[in-house]
Amino acid sequence: MPNGRTHDSITLWALPVIAGLTFWYSHNSGITLVISAGFLLGGLMFGPDLDIYSVQYQRWGIFRWIWLPYQKSLRHRSFLSHGPIIGTTLRVVYFTAIIALCGFFLLFVSDRLGVVVLNWQALGKGVAHPLRRYTMEFLTLFLGLELGAMSHYLSDWSGSAYKRFKKYGVKGLIPRVKMKKRKATKSRSRSQPKPKARKSQIRK
Repeated sequence: MPNGRTHDSITLWALPVIAGLTFWYSHNSGITLVISAGFLLGGLMFGPDLDIYSVQYQRWGIFRWIWLPYQKSLRHRSFLSHGPIIGTTLRVVYFTAIIALCGFFLLFVSDRLGVVVLNWQALGKGVAHPLRRYTMEFLTLFLGLELGAMSHYLSDWSGSAYKRFKKYGVKGLIPRVKMKKRKATKSRSRSQPKPKARKSQIRK
């Protein structure tokens, strides 16, 4: 499995390719910029290795505590953290929920202290409006994040596959299916005749 520096190098070397392909396909500099930014963020700070004490985790600095519950809840390299699409989706949902909880808490305290006067209906509209207006931009950013995470998945899988191939040959690339051994149960067949009783056991 590649280390943190190798993952960073892969992300940085792949960035021009991602940007070039995006601009060639979309002919839109804005979309290219958003996907490239999401790719960098997904590869350097918002990637699958946030489930351990990794380089990605350390880059969050004083905000590293945000990912502590995430780490405690997931096993490293599980499908929920390293799975395609579902890994990025879970991180986005988790991060959004943390930010929302912190924001609501600060607003609630400010309202109690009289610093601001909250109007929850206006606040809901204020949050929903940019989500509806910039839906395409958010989806484009998510695509960039997933591409950045995908570079991590593919490098991990290819590195592990190469090690298995080097050690076991072609057989190492074939997934092994673990079969549970069934316990043998001693049972007599119905067709098997019952043993005859001994003469000493027969009552006269």
